Amino acid sequence: MSEDAATPRIRIYVDADACPVKDEVYRVAGRYGLHVTVVSNSFLNLPREPWIERVVVGDKFDAADDWIAERAGPGAIVVTADVPLASRCVKAGAVAIAPNGKAFTESSVGLALATRNLMQDLREAGAITGGPKPFSPKDRSAFLGALDRAVVRLKRGLGL
Repeated sequence: MSEDAATPRIRIYVDADACPVKDEVYRVAGRYGLHVTVVSNSFLNLPREPWIERVVVGDKFDAADDWIAERAGPGAIVVTADVPLASRCVKAGAVAIAPNGKAFTESSVGLALATRNLMQDLREAGAITGGPKPFSPKDRSAFLGALDRAVVRLKRGLGL
């Protein structure tokens, strides 16, 4: 995938350690000819494609989040379930999508952060003992649609 340095490009960053939709990201990126950067705290097996890059950041707390947030901006799509990371990326001008297909926007990320913090407080107080609902085929399908729509919107916005 050779690109002129002056040509704007879309790049997908995956917060990969617990990401259940990596294969879906590869499928959409392959269809559109996009570069994917898979960021994790430990080594992950990835398809051997020149457009898929592995970045292992080590085990420092939030190292993967910090690495992605430092690079995310206009033209970037960030795949993450981490609400604070999504907030940082949206503020930088990137598109952020959760693995269940929910797009984080400037208007929704504040509420998502508040909800996350409330749920964390309730868990710490022992009021809630269960975790999130299991990931489903419906979530996978919603993610594929959301990622495809995000790529199409960015391509139009960048004039690609």
